[in-house]
Amino acid sequence: MTTPFPFTAVVGQDDLRLALLLNAVSPAVGGVLVRGEKGTAKSTAVRALSALLPAVPVVAGCRFSCDPASPDPACPDGPHEIGNGVARPSRMVELPVGASEDRLVGALDIERALAEGVKAFEPGLLADAHRGILYVDEVNLLHDHLVDLLLDAAAMGASYVEREGVSVRHASKFLLVGTMNPEEGELRPQLLDRFGLTVEVAASREPDQRVEVVRRRLAYDDDPAGFAARWADEESAVRQRVVAARELLPSVRLGDGALRQIAATCAAFEVDGMRADIVMARTATALAAWAGRTEVLAEDVRQAALLALPHRRRRNPFDAPGLDEDKLDQTLEEFSGEGEGDGDEDPDPDGPGGGGGQPTPDDGSQGDSGGGARPEAGEDGEPQAGGAGGGEQSAVRASEPFRTKVLSVPGLGDGAAGRRSRARTEHGRTTGARRPRGALTKLHLAATVQAAAPHQRARGRSGPGLVLRRDDLRQATREGREGNLVLFVVDASGSMAARQRMGAVKGAVLSLLLDAYQRRDKVGLVTFRGTAGEVALPPTSSVDAAAARLETLPTGGRTPLAAGLLKAHEVLRVERLRDPARRALVVVVTDGRATGGPEPVALSQRAARLFAADGVASVVVDCESGPVRLGLAGQLAGELGGTAVTLDELRADSIAGLVKDVQRRVA
Repeated sequence: MTTPFPFTAVVGQDDLRLALLLNAVSPAVGGVLVRGEKGTAKSTAVRALSALLPAVPVVAGCRFSCDPASPDPACPDGPHEIGNGVARPSRMVELPVGASEDRLVGALDIERALAEGVKAFEPGLLADAHRGILYVDEVNLLHDHLVDLLLDAAAMGASYVEREGVSVRHASKFLLVGTMNPEEGELRPQLLDRFGLTVEVAASREPDQRVEVVRRRLAYDDDPAGFAARWADEESAVRQRVVAARELLPSVRLGDGALRQIAATCAAFEVDGMRADIVMARTATALAAWAGRTEVLAEDVRQAALLALPHRRRRNPFDAPGLDEDKLDQTLEEFSGEGEGDGDEDPDPDGPGGGGGQPTPDDGSQGDSGGGARPEAGEDGEPQAGGAGGGEQSAVRASEPFRTKVLSVPGLGDGAAGRRSRARTEHGRTTGARRPRGALTKLHLAATVQAAAPHQRARGRSGPGLVLRRDDLRQATREGREGNLVLFVVDASGSMAARQRMGAVKGAVLSLLLDAYQRRDKVGLVTFRGTAGEVALPPTSSVDAAAARLETLPTGGRTPLAAGLLKAHEVLRVERLRDPARRALVVVVTDGRATGGPEPVALSQRAARLFAADGVASVVVDCESGPVRLGLAGQLAGELGGTAVTLDELRADSIAGLVKDVQRRVA
């Protein structure tokens, strides 16, 4: 068995270690979400936590870890008698991102259930994690149907496995810990809210601390057992402190003054619902117990806010998590001294955890180019491009986003689960039946009975029961929705550079990015201006990253439309090799003009026909404005084999209708 890296040997990351320890003291806090860049000891710290947790008493032989003092009356391995059990180490169960539904919730033998009436059940990871830790690395990449199952189990404290009326239920209460890199995409709000605390982690920029990280890691890799032995005393001390804090926890008093501070803080930061208030109260109580106190102080409330609120105050995926600490201190000061004096202490910004994992504020400001002379216009009315960056203007802010129409890929796909285009999936409405390939997961009962019925006399059926064989079983085929690769190809040339016009264009792309976030798509961004096309963002699940690149996008120069289309075609070719099941939707945002180089219009037409030949679904967002319009974007859409919509038609509330399906041109 591999020796884990000691928890106390992790260098720095005070906020991360504090959040994990608070959940060890009080599992009711609700788990931890650890956000941060790769290589910051996120997984190392989480995996080391289980060694600090006390042993768990369980009923001997129970696969569902029932508590011998109060066994679950509905346990599939029960009923159990109340009495002495056996102690086992606290368990940490890791949920792989690519796990199947049966691996998570368990599998029921459908053939035995129908033919013999026996509930033969093989427990899954939710059963293994009961009364322990359920750890999901890269939780933001977890498939939607697994997220739904996690949400149900976390809300009800139980897991249900149902197959055509045959059901098994077992208790499943666990500490949910997730790690993620925000650059790879964000979490659904429903799952985000299920994490009690959140912590932002980043690699230290202090050379001495980085040296110590490398020194300890090399020592551990050379001799894991010896390294762990050198930290055994520190590990034992923290383990004893966790036990002591758990014992003290019921005696900790949360006064009315602290409660008012908690309520006022949640109201001031406009968090949704009441879960934040409850989590803050439990966290502040755990902080007091961890410090060896029986009274919750203002510093506990402050630290609890820094851990429990940042991920709950986001209004859209482009909001940076975090709290305004000045506003927090002002709110705590305003409501201090209104109870039994538990709010009189000055908040200590260097208290436990050293800042609560608050991310560094990002200025993010984009100044408008209010002054400065405009470049001279050429014969085509565009600023002259004096090289790669000739005629470049500073970035323009996007206008307010809006709800867009649904742009979908025609046909039926087999891609990853999502919410955009029709696809054959494991979840959705039943459309038919087939023979199972491998293990049966979704039984089509009517088709199974129909397949078995003609053979009952030959099988010697004499009673009311149905004589069933393996060959009779039928798997239900279902239709749901998939996520697509939405590749934006954005014209950033001088013809688009008018400030109000480019702001509207960016607002439209930002609106489509919000839609892609909600529909669980991957996104990519290709821009073209001057003399070339550029991959501003390779395909990724991080819509945040796409929005950030869009915000800083400069404009100016000629319009190399063909170069932009060819660059996008190359991106799709590479992505098709990586993920052949994920279908693409190309969104070209342009006025349709093509300038620069020999025969720019003919070149762009030939480049567009490559997409039509490959059968790639596409839509052109026509950005042409003014009383006289040339209709060039519509012509481009025809060459692409797609359709064109204006900026006004893109809005979901426009009179053109609520849904605009992307249709390939029929030859």
